Parts: sequence; structure tokens; C-alpha cells
Amino acid sequence: MKLKDIEKYIEEAGIPGKDRYELPASKKRFPDGASYRIEMSGVEGPKVLEALIEEKNKRNVPVHRLISLVAGGHLYDRGELKDFAQMAAEEKMEVIAVPGPRNGRDKGRQYFSEEGMRSGQQHRGSDQLKYVIADMMRMYDAGIRGFMVVDPGLMWLINKMQEQGNFPDDVAIKMSVWAGVSSAAGAKVIEDLGASSVNPIADLPLPILASIREAIDIPIDFYIWTFISFGGTERFYEAAEVSRIYSPCYYKFEPETSSVEGYAPWADVGHQVDLMKKKIKWAQFVIDLINDNAPELKVSDQGPKDLYIPEI
Repeated sequence: MKLKDIEKYIEEAGIPGKDRYELPASKKRFPDGASYRIEMSGVEGPKVLEALIEEKNKRNVPVHRLISLVAGGHLYDRGELKDFAQMAAEEKMEVIAVPGPRNGRDKGRQYFSEEGMRSGQQHRGSDQLKYVIADMMRMYDAGIRGFMVVDPGLMWLINKMQEQGNFPDDVAIKMSVWAGVSSAAGAKVIEDLGASSVNPIADLPLPILASIREAIDIPIDFYIWTFISFGGTERFYEAAEVSRIYSPCYYKFEPETSSVEGYAPWADVGHQVDLMKKKIKWAQFVIDLINDNAPELKVSDQGPKDLYIPEI
């Protein structure tokens, strides 16, 4: 079988037959015409959100989406959830909350073994799916209108429940980097399952990014900086080129030792606050880099209308 024939068959299936080494510019945009937006991860509770709001307003940096409550919404009381939703709504920011319990916290131990962790972060059994959906419903009742999932099976189930009228459809559902999406085919699966955005793995080269963008229309998340435990990838000076080929995309910043240390419910809030202020500074640097090198590519203003902002 000739590789050219296989490329043709892949193209006929609806995705690029090879990675796009020519790096074509994306003509896709957010509904407001912008090429990129800013996401802040690790917004772990009201105090960290207060620091984010203060710093973004001081620097005049738009922040469009928050990845929040990463250890699970069940670890926050209803008052904390409502306060968080209220603050984000006032600043016109979308909240993508992470329902719990997180994968690997049930009775199974394979995930924690050296080789077992390679099996991924899918939820174990219907009980775990039930618990996670219950946590989403609880946060929805508090006003939050966005959630991050790690399991394509859960994404399928949410989509099915929405079709049946058993899960709210006025929500954003983001597929996490932990799903391991690393090709145009993988990204297409996630889009077809109903996700509103997808976060491929962080170390993909530009030709693969371009092929993923060609295959799907939903926004794609791009790591400017990752956890040291996740490889420590740092890609600031690629920002203008990524915006050109990957639009519409979100830039995200997670320069921590590990997600366990940084986002654990017992982590030091003072450290989280200090790091959040630095993330806003680095977001300003990314915007400046793009303005200097690709001024035709625009960032969204604060609070574009298509965001799923909390409802209070």
C-alpha cells in the first residue's frame, strides 16, 4: 500500500492526510472576529479570583475564561460557589469548573502504578460518572455555566442526556488536556461528541497544530507554559504564529511544579495568589508579542457575548 493512497483515504474521511508543514493561516475566528483569547487556570476559590480581577484591571489585560475549582466543586460550600460565580459574572468571565471527585480518587489503584497510569483518566464505572454529574448539577445550581471533563465517555453521556432533556444545554463543556488528544482525528472525535472546546497535549509541533485546526471548528486551547511534572514546555515566542494557524484559540498558563501541588485543596492560598498575579503579567507579554509580530490578529475584548458567563 502506498502512503499517498493512505493520505487520500484519510482526506476522504474528513481530516488532513498529513500534518500541515506549510502552516496555512486559519481563517476561522471567534464570533466577535477575534483570533485569540486568554484563559487562566488554577483559579482556586474566591481569594485567588479577587487577586486575578485586581491584577487584570490594573494591567488592562482581558481574561475571558477561568479554569476553576480544579480539585472538584464538592470541596466548596454553596456560599463559596455562589460568591465565586457572582464575582466572575460581574467581570464578564466564563467559568469552567472541574467537577469531582477527580479521576484516581476512587478505590482503584492501577492509575497510581508506574505503568497503569498510561491507561488514562477515564472514570471507573457508572457510580463515578453519577458522582461527577451530580457535582456538575450542584455547581450549575450555584450559577456556574461551564465544566471541564477528562473522559470522552462522560462527554458522550452528557451529550446524550442533553438530547433527552436531562442535562442543561446552556453550558460550555471543555475537554481537558488529560484526554490526551494529539491528532486531527482525536480532535474530531471530541468535537463530534459535543465539546465546545478541546485542549490537545502541550508539546505538539506547529504542523500538527495546523492539521488539528483544519479538521475542527471549535476553539482550541494552547499551553504557553506547562507544569514541570507535565514536561515544563514554555512557548511564548511561538504565540504570534500559533494565533495565525490555530485561530480561534485560548492561551493558557500553568507554570507550577505539578497540578497536585498547585491546585490541591490544601495548597497555600498565598502562593496561589502570587502566582496568579504573575500569570496576568505573562498574559500581557503574550498579547504584546502578538501585537508586535502579527498586529492583524486581535484578542477579544473583555466579556464577549458568546461566553457562558455565570448566571446569578
